[in-house]
Amino acid sequence: MNSVVHRISEGFRSAMDYLRAALRRAYLASGAPELPRRARTFAAFAVGVALVVSIGGVVFSPVDDWVRFAIVVGMVVVSHLGRLRVRISGSNFATAWGDAAFIVAVWVGPDGWLPAAMGLGVLLANLLLQAFADEWKPFVEIIRRSASLAIAAGPAALVAHLLVQGEYKEMVTPDDGFALAATALGYSLLTVVITCVYTSLRDGHKFSTLMRRALSSIWMMTLGNLAVGLGIVGLLGVDLRWLIALPPVLWLFQQAYTHRLLDSQERQGWNRYADAIRALRRHGDIAGIANAGARSALSLFRANEVVVELLNSDGPTMRYTAGGGPLRRNAGVIASVTRPLEVAGEQVGTLTLHFAGTVGLRSRDRAALAAYADALGVALHDSATHAALRHATERAVDEAVRDPLTKLFNREALLRRGDETLRGLDRSAAVALLMLDVDNFKEINNTLGHVAGDQLLQIAAGRLSDLVSDVELLARLGGDEFGLLLFDLPEDGTEQAMRQAERQALRRARRLAAALAEPTEIAGVTVSAETSVGVVVAAAGRVDMPELLRRADVALYQAKDGQSSVVAYDPSHDGASTDRLALVAEMRTALSLDDQLLVALQPAIDLSTGAPTGVEALARWEHPRRGRLHPKDFVRAVEASELLAPFTRYIVDKALTAAALWQAEGIDVPVSVNLSARNLLDAELPADIGRLLDKHRIEPARLVLEITETVVMSDLRVIDEVLNDLRQLGVQLSVDDFGTGYSSLTFLTRIAVDEVKVDRSFVRAMGDSPQAAAIVRTTVDLGRQLGLRVVAEGVETHEQRRVLTDLGCTAAQGFHFFRPMPSEEITAALRSLPEPPAALAKLA
Repeated sequence: MNSVVHRISEGFRSAMDYLRAALRRAYLASGAPELPRRARTFAAFAVGVALVVSIGGVVFSPVDDWVRFAIVVGMVVVSHLGRLRVRISGSNFATAWGDAAFIVAVWVGPDGWLPAAMGLGVLLANLLLQAFADEWKPFVEIIRRSASLAIAAGPAALVAHLLVQGEYKEMVTPDDGFALAATALGYSLLTVVITCVYTSLRDGHKFSTLMRRALSSIWMMTLGNLAVGLGIVGLLGVDLRWLIALPPVLWLFQQAYTHRLLDSQERQGWNRYADAIRALRRHGDIAGIANAGARSALSLFRANEVVVELLNSDGPTMRYTAGGGPLRRNAGVIASVTRPLEVAGEQVGTLTLHFAGTVGLRSRDRAALAAYADALGVALHDSATHAALRHATERAVDEAVRDPLTKLFNREALLRRGDETLRGLDRSAAVALLMLDVDNFKEINNTLGHVAGDQLLQIAAGRLSDLVSDVELLARLGGDEFGLLLFDLPEDGTEQAMRQAERQALRRARRLAAALAEPTEIAGVTVSAETSVGVVVAAAGRVDMPELLRRADVALYQAKDGQSSVVAYDPSHDGASTDRLALVAEMRTALSLDDQLLVALQPAIDLSTGAPTGVEALARWEHPRRGRLHPKDFVRAVEASELLAPFTRYIVDKALTAAALWQAEGIDVPVSVNLSARNLLDAELPADIGRLLDKHRIEPARLVLEITETVVMSDLRVIDEVLNDLRQLGVQLSVDDFGTGYSSLTFLTRIAVDEVKVDRSFVRAMGDSPQAAAIVRTTVDLGRQLGLRVVAEGVETHEQRRVLTDLGCTAAQGFHFFRPMPSEEITAALRSLPEPPAALAKLA
């Protein structure tokens, strides 16, 4: 017995393997996607069971009336030609009027025929649809469908055999009606179960979800099936010819249900479409729109996964995905539909819908997809446009408050934001403004070029930014000026707290100045951004930003004009800044006249003979309102303005005018004129000097230009070029204030000079200071060895003259000999002195 059972099971397994392989080959041969193994197994099992049930039923009830058998098959064919498609969880279900045909078939024909008749009728109906309708399915899929309904008909036929007692010629009784309805419901339920099991294995959907949605979608059609089937059976008791009523009745029901279903689907579809469009409008950014578009498409088209890909010319393609759970778990059939996202003919991305199974999109759905893709493309394009516009607006706003070179806030932004911050602080809170100015920045621009100057400013801005916190305001005020507004200071408003805040701000200013002074290489030259800083501290409730800037500017001017590079605001100097501006304006007027700017002339005397060795021209300003002004009163303001070059030409012209007068009297003594450090950055200076010498017919050697030692030691190339041009012109060069620099000896190796002047500070101290006396002696010895004239400045007493003579100094200048005198008196003073020695003329 066991061996028989084993052989039967082995035979069944072999048959199943054969059927599964045959189905797989048939699917592949038809061009359909390959099914998952479990779905193929179930389909093979269904075909096998259907064959057994159909053959067994025919054996149980042999076909003895082929006409009736044909009628039954025909009814099944007719009932399955009209079908409705229902979309459930991304899969299509086709429901037909087979329940009505099943009821009639149960009443008309022997029960054993039902599985074979149902299977054959469904097969013929599907073949007709395949041939004459726009529905295409692989033939093996048609076999599978026919087998599923044949299987469902088997148990239903058995129940019908047990419950229904009667023939088609007899009138149907209520009991028969109930039995037929129960049998049909069982058949309908079993077909749904078989279809959902297969779909779940094929597409990966959850079986319970499929069952619930399938039953909720077809229950009304099932009731219609029962009504039609029972009505036809009732009429058959009167006349068998009432069977011809089945097709038109089914057609009418088909049209009614089709119209209702399409109307419902159309209304629901448009509602979902409207919801999807509204979802796109709720988002303003591209990512939000793309994600919303993917999620809405997932619901709108009932796909398993939706992918939105956005093309990005500046980087990788951006990808947004919705759904994908069942799709990733399913290893079987995947159907995909892709639509381009276009705006005005330009593609901005793609919209791809993935369906698990063989489900695609109907023509109406494809039209909706095209419209939805266009709407999504427009929404993405609008978002990108708005983002670009917003970015451009933000950039324009940022550029309006940013300095384009350093990217720091500009003056306007510091004023506006600073005032806003001041208004938000306690009135007694201390605030500080630091105004930083790069010393000699104009010289760097003139020497190395504006590109190098811009680079220096960028480096300075970077160093300042590294030392500034987020709660402080740093700005470039313009040119080489920076401003820093500090808030983290004592807040109690007392005088002691304000002094503490000022000390804290001064320490901060010194740290910033030290950081900026760190050497850096620009255009191949190592430079140091030495900085002057003006500091002002005030209570937030007592000043506004313009007033802070004004006070800081006053302090900055004092820093540039004094001995310290960091200076706090002093109200006593409040008028200095405006006074400086007034001086520059008044100097412009003085240069246009001939009676305000004068030269006072002071001879230098040979200590051994008393003869003049030279005359120094000293500028004086006979100001109509301020009275006589000495250089210390106005030179710094002139040096910081654009008037330095015309001022220098004016003084040289005045000095050469005086020299021409005493030269006409036969007095052969050179005249000396002081040059500012900035004069040596003027490449036009040698040409201007040459024109003035020609104008007054003075030999170049009769003009001595005095320069400071620190200027000579500069690494700037333009200074070397200007000094070389002056030497080639033939003028003499003198180093003023010798000994006060940090490298008083090494400069002599860089450029040839004719004279050195010992600074008056050593002359004044040499009687009491051995160190000062040693400097004077060394300078005299150095000059003798190098063939240079050595002139001691500031000699005011006979004792100073004696000490200089003892130290070997040959010439001196000071009040002990002559005070500076007007040009009209200098000729008489020189004539009163012994004639210059011939050696002087030779040196000149």
